[in-house]
Amino acid sequence: MKLLFKQRFFTWFDSYDIFDENGNVVYTVEGQFSWGKCLHILDRNGAHVATLRQRLLTFLPAFDLYLGDEEEYLGCITKEFSFFTPSFSIDYMDWQVEGDWFEWDYEILDASGAVVAEVSKDVFRFMDTYCMDIRDPADALHVLLLVLAIDAEKDSRN
Repeated sequence: MKLLFKQRFFTWFDSYDIFDENGNVVYTVEGQFSWGKCLHILDRNGAHVATLRQRLLTFLPAFDLYLGDEEEYLGCITKEFSFFTPSFSIDYMDWQVEGDWFEWDYEILDASGAVVAEVSKDVFRFMDTYCMDIRDPADALHVLLLVLAIDAEKDSRN
């Protein structure tokens, strides 16, 4: 399953549209005014399916993940200290991220080292645009949450 993650133009808060291979909107992401990043993920029908919320007052950026309207806590994604290759700790899916030091192309791997998803950034676009090639469609929302956390961490450095 391929998903295309595109940031919208001219919005006050982070907002994105997530398209499938046929150009249909699968998810929308809406930012909320708050201290730190807070992103709400809505399905194609407008139902709230997940939330990404940045933890405040941490040494390195960390993001809490929730299913639904912050009903079910999934876990946390934390940026780890590293010099050249970005590294993230993911405490809920037993996944790991491996990628280049530009953070444009990376893979999400499961505990056995099998590829869950490949993520690549289209560097020739004005706004953030990522292509997510997800092996199992059931993992799509979890992969999206992870990509949003990595993108939010990059934005927090700028």
